[in-house]
Amino acid sequence: MSEQSTVTTSAWRTIVARDLKLIWRQRTDVVNPLVFYLITITLLPLGVDPSRQFLGSIAPGMLWIMALLATLLSLDTLFRSDYEDGSLIQFQLSAEPLFLTVLGKVTAYWLTTGLPLSLISPVLASMLALPDGGYIALMLSLLLGTAIMSLIGALGAALTVCLRAGGLVLTLIVMPLYLPVLIIGANCVGSAVAGFSFLRELALLGAGLAIALIVMPAAIAGALKISANQ
Repeated sequence: MSEQSTVTTSAWRTIVARDLKLIWRQRTDVVNPLVFYLITITLLPLGVDPSRQFLGSIAPGMLWIMALLATLLSLDTLFRSDYEDGSLIQFQLSAEPLFLTVLGKVTAYWLTTGLPLSLISPVLASMLALPDGGYIALMLSLLLGTAIMSLIGALGAALTVCLRAGGLVLTLIVMPLYLPVLIIGANCVGSAVAGFSFLRELALLGAGLAIALIVMPAAIAGALKISANQ
């Protein structure tokens, strides 16, 4: 590993560690999506037909929809504290590229939101009587899908960070971009439940994540530069 890549990796780790400490101080931002995910999945059988056959048939789509909505809860705060205390300006003046800072912040966000949602999804899936064949596909698809949604959501958060009430605008921006991820992810679990191979859907999500990692950090950095000057 070259010296430049070592410095880059060290800077990324510093940003991730910094944001994880800040998130830990405001633990409600981490707990809220998990509580929302748990409550909605728990209440769903009470509002529809509670038979295992019906719940199992809607489980792939409902689990993905609820995970998508849960990721939206804390997106608005991703850059807001940095914008309000002036850290965003300091990031721009830093010698480190802004896209690297963005990537570190998104990584910390996914570690505290997308990763926990993915890990608890099998437990909640059992409450919806998801057939045995869908658990691995559900977890793997959510791991990839929530990472993509974190990057897409960060772009929306960057565009609306200067707005006083940007939550609704943020949702309107990112929701259309979330739909392909939702469709592919739900189909991945549905294919596994039906006994078919779900590798194609996982490959599509993996390709989407690779593209998002290449494109989104620079796009988010550009959006933050515009928003910081508002």
